[in-house]
Amino acid sequence: MSQKHFFVCTNTRPPFAKPSCGPKNSPEILFKFRELIEQNGWIGKVRVNGTDCLGPCDMGPTVVVYPDGVWYGNVTVDDVEELLRSHLEDNKPVERLRIG
Repeated sequence: MSQKHFFVCTNTRPPFAKPSCGPKNSPEILFKFRELIEQNGWIGKVRVNGTDCLGPCDMGPTVVVYPDGVWYGNVTVDDVEELLRSHLEDNKPVERLRIG
């Protein structure tokens, strides 16, 4: 069983609706998570899934880590490696991205 599970909001709304994570590169963020997990041999240690709306749309792209219950906002592709390493190797949140 995986030690951590990352959920990446990939929800996309029409342009006239409230903000959503999809247009803010969240599909690329999800891809980067998967890429780094495979490259670093973390398969089985961590899981990542895309999800519909997580709620804090104005702070997107959002990522939630379980079982920690840690929420992140305004995540970019460049943040993904730091998030993985911090949670998997150091078992601590990345405070600069933390919300809630």
